[in-house]
Amino acid sequence: MKTFKVDKDIFLKEIALDDAEEIFKTIDSQREYLGEWLPFVEKTKGIKDTEDFVNSVINEEEEKRELIIVIFYKDNFTGIIGFKDTDKENKKTEIGYWLSEKYQKLGIISRSLKVLLKHSFEEKGINRVQIKCAVKNEKSIKIPKRLNFKFEGIERDGELLSNNKFTDLEVYSLLKSEWKTN
Repeated sequence: MKTFKVDKDIFLKEIALDDAEEIFKTIDSQREYLGEWLPFVEKTKGIKDTEDFVNSVINEEEEKRELIIVIFYKDNFTGIIGFKDTDKENKKTEIGYWLSEKYQKLGIISRSLKVLLKHSFEEKGINRVQIKCAVKNEKSIKIPKRLNFKFEGIERDGELLSNNKFTDLEVYSLLKSEWKTN
């Protein structure tokens, strides 16, 4: 199981079935907040839905498995960050994330993302990492901007939200050659 110590406050670990209850409790207690931008919230009706998600991740064939990480801040579950749609042949991936409302504005995602960028570029041989954010999700958009990702454009109607309406996505990317370890 992969683990990453970000700093004295933040610890990351690969998702496991014993995380499902805490993940579900967070989603269930923050449906309105998380559901504004995360379509899966509406479909997560019970603990079994979260267990099914975790099982789908950990039981995926090793070759196809994406690294999905549970974030802990001061030993409390705070959210998830992970890879999706990795294209090993072209050495590119996308990173998505969500964070519990009460842990916003502490730099948790930015600091965690720096560690995963290092992992991507130095250990996994990835050349390009992208992040997509709903155009009106200002909190999420600040993260790639803060970490010097380049704005590439708008993916029109890129995601179907819970209200059954599409939202445009801002697409940001960072190349290995642009990444700085400081």
